[in-house]
Amino acid sequence: MSARRAGLEEGLKLIHSDPLRFSQAVMQGKALREYQTPAARAIAASVIGGQGREFAVVFSRQSGKDEMLAQLLAFLLSRYRLSGGSVVFGLPALRPQGMIARDRLVERLHTSLTRDSVRVRDGTIVSCGAASVRFLSAARGANSRGNSASLLLVANEAQDIDPDVWDAVFAPMAAASNATTVFLGTVWSGSTLLARQMRLLADRERSDGVQRVFLVPWRDVARELPVYGTYVRRQIDLLGEHHPFIRTEYELEELDGAGGLFPAERRALVQGDFAAESHPASTGCAYALTVDVAGEEEHGFEGERARQANPRKDSTAVAVVRVITGERPEFQIVAWYQWTGTRHATLYERILQLARAWTARRVVIDSTGVGAGLASFLRDALGERVVTAFVFSSASKSRLAWEFLGLIDSGRFRVFDSHLNADREQARLGRLFMQQLEACRYAVLPGPGHLVRWGVEDTALHDDLLMAAALVAVLQRMDWKPRSARGR
Repeated sequence: MSARRAGLEEGLKLIHSDPLRFSQAVMQGKALREYQTPAARAIAASVIGGQGREFAVVFSRQSGKDEMLAQLLAFLLSRYRLSGGSVVFGLPALRPQGMIARDRLVERLHTSLTRDSVRVRDGTIVSCGAASVRFLSAARGANSRGNSASLLLVANEAQDIDPDVWDAVFAPMAAASNATTVFLGTVWSGSTLLARQMRLLADRERSDGVQRVFLVPWRDVARELPVYGTYVRRQIDLLGEHHPFIRTEYELEELDGAGGLFPAERRALVQGDFAAESHPASTGCAYALTVDVAGEEEHGFEGERARQANPRKDSTAVAVVRVITGERPEFQIVAWYQWTGTRHATLYERILQLARAWTARRVVIDSTGVGAGLASFLRDALGERVVTAFVFSSASKSRLAWEFLGLIDSGRFRVFDSHLNADREQARLGRLFMQQLEACRYAVLPGPGHLVRWGVEDTALHDDLLMAAALVAVLQRMDWKPRSARGR
């Protein structure tokens, strides 16, 4: 063997001994960063050594978790392209998530070492010589059984994979070859597959001292990528440091769904230092109404009599919102109105009078079910530009929650201080709203989208004022630039 060939083979062995060396040698300016390297090296060492360990990897949002994974897979395929080996890559959905991951891997394999050996088969298998990665859906009902992983088993976006599906369908794929397994994603709630594995692996770490959980919060990324830190700080300024997206996606904290959606520190942000208003200010303010609609009372009772007859009877609630216009408008609830058991024909007249009395520029109204007719009549009277109908569904209510929390945590939503009011009804409603906030519970549902189920579960309370307040988040989607008169 010539010295040149011997040197070449020695160089290839060195490159294939470590994913960082491989990355630096062939990735042409896209080498693994310092914060990406520890997880990649630990996983690779387990695969190469046949240790069959399990790992959990959580990176701050958009900081390169998928890039690290693609380069790790490229390293393994290149290393085992002659001897062979298989990787199974499970995701919540094959399209588009699986296809994006597949294409990223193919791109990373287009190097001088592996380009001529890369093949894509059946749209879901990427092979490099005798080694391959198979992309499979981990959705309930997907036909993914019967596959095996000899090198590595991957659960990407594991927080969105049903634990029962993983345990029954995917976990056995690693058994025959004692393949290494890695779970990646975002923590979110404690009931997810990823959170479960993180707890188990943390226990093993404590018993043997071998690191199995790799967390890379945003500050670790920002030390190496200052521009990333600038972006995240801007998101924190926009949403507030306690917003669930900030806590989970950037701080990597687990949300406790058993707790309240509005803990004491968030309720303190809501509490304003101004009194309720009985009429609009003469100048300098814009006003809007948000309306949560309840059903009618069949027996004709209304108000306190209706509540006494049926304590669980929901009420129609209206929030009067003062809008401080600007580049990022602020929203202040300055008055509440609540009607229980009132017929919708009467509600229509009362809400129409309120809209005109407060010169409301916008009215956002719950048009779910019984509210659809009321919303339609108000739109006819006030115009489509003024009235926005909001239909509650699991998805729209979830989005409303995240947007409402963003308003609160950024300091752009407040409610009048009920202690400053001589009006007993406004003071009562102000206290009732705070009680509803405190009683609100939530749960982050499994599956893509991070849908949150939320509401008041206390049998003695409703969430009518809370929902009217949350509809303020719809107002922030609108244009609140000050109007200016134009002459001819």
